[in-house]
Amino acid sequence: MNKHEFTLRYNLHRLRSTITSAPQSYLGRQAAVLIPVIEIEQQLHLMLTRRPMHLRHHPGQISFPGGKVEPGDINIIHTALREAHEEIGLSPENVDILGLFPAHKTFTGFEITPVVALVKQPFELVIDPGEVDDCFSVPLSFFIEQSNRHKMFHYRHGAYYQVHFMPFEDKFIWGVTAAIIDLLCRHIEVN
Repeated sequence: MNKHEFTLRYNLHRLRSTITSAPQSYLGRQAAVLIPVIEIEQQLHLMLTRRPMHLRHHPGQISFPGGKVEPGDINIIHTALREAHEEIGLSPENVDILGLFPAHKTFTGFEITPVVALVKQPFELVIDPGEVDDCFSVPLSFFIEQSNRHKMFHYRHGAYYQVHFMPFEDKFIWGVTAAIIDLLCRHIEVN
């Protein structure tokens, strides 16, 4: 799949479902993540980060660049772009925003809005070690293959919730990040 086909699939398909891993009534602090889709050697990849172990929220977990909405942010897209620039050096001018998925509430106190973007040109990573331990990419084709996307149910606060996970090489992608990847793949798949 190339950028053109990805963009067509993203724009032409209706959103079929959302992510549910916390009750809808659960209050969360507003946050945004950028889903950077980049072309590497004529193949689309998703860029992901690993959070450092010293962080209070989700230490060591794999995530998309992103974070909390700050008072100076114009909107949720601005939050995602600002955070990606701060965390990995991805300039806002180097992305085309395709759109947003619905906000996802988490038990850890956040309401995360995924922002889907195509990276226009390769760029030099500038990692902020205070926020990111590692940045890497995974071929989108790996995630599109349904046998690489797993889920189980976890009982919490009196209800069962889906937990998504996707092992890739020596990395374990799970939780909200995996759920967002699953939603993206289901959104662009051909029926």
